[in-house]
This record gives sequence, structure tokens and C-alpha cells, in this order.
Amino acid sequence: MERAADALRLLWEIALGALTAVAELVFLIVAAPVHALRKAGGATSPTALDRAALWLARTEARRLRVPVDELADAGRAMAYLAARVPLGLLGGLVLSLLELGIATGTRASWAWMHNEPYDGMMPTVPLLLYLGLIGIVLLFLDISGLVGVRVVERRLARRMLAPDPTAALIRRIEQLAETRAGIVAAVDAERRRIERDLHDGLQQRLVALSMLIGRARRGGKTELMVQAHEDAQRALAELREVAWRVYPSGLDTLGLAEALAGVAERSSVPVHIRCDLAVRPPMAVETAAYFVVSETVTNAAKHAAATGVSVEIRQDGTMVVVRIEDDGCGGAVPTGGGLSGLARRVAAIDGRLLVDSPAGGPTVITAELPCG
Repeated sequence: MERAADALRLLWEIALGALTAVAELVFLIVAAPVHALRKAGGATSPTALDRAALWLARTEARRLRVPVDELADAGRAMAYLAARVPLGLLGGLVLSLLELGIATGTRASWAWMHNEPYDGMMPTVPLLLYLGLIGIVLLFLDISGLVGVRVVERRLARRMLAPDPTAALIRRIEQLAETRAGIVAAVDAERRRIERDLHDGLQQRLVALSMLIGRARRGGKTELMVQAHEDAQRALAELREVAWRVYPSGLDTLGLAEALAGVAERSSVPVHIRCDLAVRPPMAVETAAYFVVSETVTNAAKHAAATGVSVEIRQDGTMVVVRIEDDGCGGAVPTGGGLSGLARRVAAIDGRLLVDSPAGGPTVITAELPCG
């Protein structure tokens, strides 16, 4: 069944390639002279024809499942189309020969099954053996031609459209250097926030608690002891919150879904969480997903005046996709302190963070985290 599906996919790709080759030939007849004249005149601004050439080339690359260099220009695109048109037409010709052979064999079989001559011939054993041998050879050559056309098309697309390996390596090094700098900045910002939480919140509350206990001991006042007990409970809650911001210990033992359930319980707005993961992702992915959800839920409650947040976590191939949507006022800035820190944390594991927050809402934040 799988081989039959591959064969049908091959025939469809060749047929589609032949049709697009005809359209691309017509396009090149119109666009190539215009592009050459503009280039000779020194024009550099892209035209609608240039954008159409890039779109056609990228569409062909997607059909052939070949990555495209984002820096490819219209000149490279037109050169690729000019080189691909003969291949597409050749694939169409080979496919037409296959269809002609199948149609001829079908008509001959139909005539002989009804005891009628075909092309003046009646079936005999030598004739059937001869035609069978010729048919098998021609079928083999036809299928080889179809496979060969697809292979050459893919090699041509990789050679003319795929990113240059050296340039891709340079861009990757630059990306890693930028990510490393972002990680350092994110860690420093996180340390400053923890220090601020400890100094401005917990430390002052403990000092006040110490003073209350001292006054209660000296005066024997029960109400002061009650107040001290309440302050101690609040201090413990703040300490627990700071500890969870540093690293959620429950993530190791309970897993992502249970850890996020704790985020929903502590949130001041209702949070609906749906976690559809067949297998547990790597710890780095779980940690990044947890902090993305935790920080986003906190921002929605503090700054967006949201009344509800929905969180969806699902597997998409080798990616874990985390989608958080709130019904707040929108207007979140991706370069803001909180979101830029999340973007750096996600980029540290080669993921990306997408922010869609029009004025008036809703705000949708999507994190794509690679795990394979």
C-alpha cells in the first residue's frame, strides 16, 4: 500500500511539474526580457515580475521538498525556472508515453478478449510473448525516466535555490552568538528580579515579623502574636513563590501538566490548561514551556486585565507547541522586558516565540520548542 501511494505521488508530482513548466515558460518569455533590460539599466528595486519569479521558484521548491535560501534574488529564481522548464516538459513527455502505452495495451486487450483483431492482428502465443517483453522493457524505461526526472529536479533545486552551506554555517554561528548573549542577559535579569523580590518583599516582611514577636514578648499581647503568625504565613507564601520562580521543584517529579496545574491554582484569573503530549519531552523543553506559561499568565493578570486564560500544549512533529491566549486588552510589546526575556529563554533551545497582540485583544503567544 505504501509503495502504491509513493507511485501515485510520483505520477502526481511529474504531472504537476509538467503543467507548471508550461506556465513558467510563458512567464519567462514575458519576464526575462524585462528583467534583463532593467538590470542593464541599473535598476535595483524589485518589480511585480521579480516577486512573481521568486514565488514560482519557492513554490517549485516546496513541491520538491527542498529548502530555499531566504536571500535568493529574482535573478537566481529566473535562472532556476529557465533550467527547470525543460525538465518539467521532459517529465510531461515521459508521462504521456506511459499513458499512451497503458491506453494501447488496454485497447488491444479489450479487442482480443472479444475475439476481434487489433490493428489487423489476432493474438498468438509468439505475438503475446513479443508484445509482453517489449511492454515490460518500455514500462521499465518509462518508470526510470519518471524517477530520473524527479531526482534531477531535486538536485537542480538544491543547487540553485538551497542555502549555501558556508553561508548557512556563518548565519548559524551568528545566531548562536546572539543566543548566548541573550541567555547571559536573561540569567542576569532573573537574578536581579529574585534579589529584588527577596529584598523588597520577603526581607522587609521578616524584619517586621521579628519586631512584632519582640513587642509581643515584652508586652505579652496576644493580638500581636496573632498578627505575627499571619505575617509568618504570608512570608512563607512569598518565599514559596520566589522558590517556584527560580525553579519549580514539582516539575521533576510531577511533570509539566501537574506543574502547570499549580500555576493555574495560584493565578488570580481562571486558567484552562490542555496538555496533549503522548510522551514526556526533554527537561529543557519542559522547563522552557513552564516558564513561558507561568510568565504569560502572570502578565495577563497584571497588565492585560484578562478575565480568563487558555493554555494548549501539543506535539507537532518534532516540536512542542505551547499556545497561550487571554481575553485581555492586548497591546503586548514583543520587545518588552518580560516577553523579550521569554524569547531569549526559548531561543536558547533553538525555539521561537510568536506574539500576536492587537489593541483590544485577544493576545495569543505561541512558543515552538524543538524536542527531537
